[in-house]
Amino acid sequence: MAPDQYDLVIVGMGSAGMAAAEFAATLELRVAVVEGRRPGGDLWTGSVPTKALVASARTAHAVRHAARFGIGAAPPTIDLPTVWRRVREVQEAIASTDDHPDRYAAMGLEIVTGDATLTGPNEVTVDGCDGAGGAGGGRRVLQTRFVLLCTGSRAVVPDVPGLADVEVLTDETLFVLERPPSSAIVLGGGPMGVELAQAFIRLGMATTIVQDGPSLLPRDEQGLVSVLTGVLRSEGVEVLLDARPTAARREPDGTVVLDVATTTGTTQVRAAAIVVAAGRRPCVDGLGLEALGIDVRTGAGVGVGGVTVDERARTAFRTVYAVGDVTDGDRFAHAAGHAAVRAVRDMFFPGRAPVAEVVPWCTFTDPELAHAGLTADEAEARFGEDVDVWRVDLRHNDRARADEAAEGAIVVVTAKERVVGAHVLAPAAGELIHELALAIQQGLKLNEIAALVHVYPTMATSVGMLAAESAHEKAQRYRWLVRRR
Repeated sequence: MAPDQYDLVIVGMGSAGMAAAEFAATLELRVAVVEGRRPGGDLWTGSVPTKALVASARTAHAVRHAARFGIGAAPPTIDLPTVWRRVREVQEAIASTDDHPDRYAAMGLEIVTGDATLTGPNEVTVDGCDGAGGAGGGRRVLQTRFVLLCTGSRAVVPDVPGLADVEVLTDETLFVLERPPSSAIVLGGGPMGVELAQAFIRLGMATTIVQDGPSLLPRDEQGLVSVLTGVLRSEGVEVLLDARPTAARREPDGTVVLDVATTTGTTQVRAAAIVVAAGRRPCVDGLGLEALGIDVRTGAGVGVGGVTVDERARTAFRTVYAVGDVTDGDRFAHAAGHAAVRAVRDMFFPGRAPVAEVVPWCTFTDPELAHAGLTADEAEARFGEDVDVWRVDLRHNDRARADEAAEGAIVVVTAKERVVGAHVLAPAAGELIHELALAIQQGLKLNEIAALVHVYPTMATSVGMLAAESAHEKAQRYRWLVRRR
């Protein structure tokens, strides 16, 4: 059987693979996309189901606290199976339009369902497909100028005695439940763990976060993380920090018991289920990378490692690229999509596309916590005494006070007067962060941001207030230049 010839074979149809496929389809190339499961990636296990759950939880919270706005409040009636069904309906609605394979086939892309193995730097062998590319028992050999690996990552179940025997939930199994658990232990205090914990507690599910570290969200600005942790605790989430699970078991009545070692001793946490959000590992099994000579770092801990690539996302072979969660970089859907498009551009166009040095992210709690650039500690480690940290609390923001949303702040970190970091704890912080991320990318000074007129009343006026404070301080240094007459 003669192999099929392609310009590009994309392995994996998650966030990165779909972005790469859409871009490649505009270039009049012959492209095949290989997917072993269902297309969509983050649609099924990440941002989409989590944010749909967060939306339901936010509504329940608003009903519960409506009296703050002069509206009659009452305990919300929460039907968890219906909430979970809505999550799946949102997924299916997106999958039937934006992410449906027929949409990509209409672009001229060939969708091949099966398990991919790299059998050469220009060859992908797909097992488990029929002759037309659908699922089956056959094999196809795809020869190609370039390969782009976008296989993503999977949640890791920590190596805790007994944990494998209690049927823990992960992002792949949580949202397919017909009857969600009435209470939960969330292992891991990263973005997904924190988002789920707040959503659970607002939906009436008693929830405990077990974090093996001194704080939640360790990559974020810790002053704001402390405020957010207080919000979670005030809503009823039990947060255990520096807490290491040592054993797990399921009792005859179905209750899961987790033994946890803390700085003050050992405690037991009980719930109906354990949800694992404690790290991820790249999906590289069966790809044949190491046999081919492509380096895969296994790392020393949960969520560490991935395919080794250079700054242009190339592996040891200049024809094989890898982006997204399968590499050891930022594991965000938006970062993966950006890197995938850049990789395709570099494959088929002369020159090099610029690498995004600033990748903002956001944890979609309430309030949201957004991040761009360096934290204050990171900036001080890099720039020393040239660092200034500017902060404005939302209690000074008229829109926040009107909306009963004054719990939060904006922190901007400058080095030699230029913005190098920005962190926002506020409603819609994920929307606010882009102005500041652009300032970091463009090397702007705070007084240059102050020159932009911000709409009043908005949360973004706090960005303008903070920038104006910097400009006013600078003006004070030069007040001797003021024309008096």
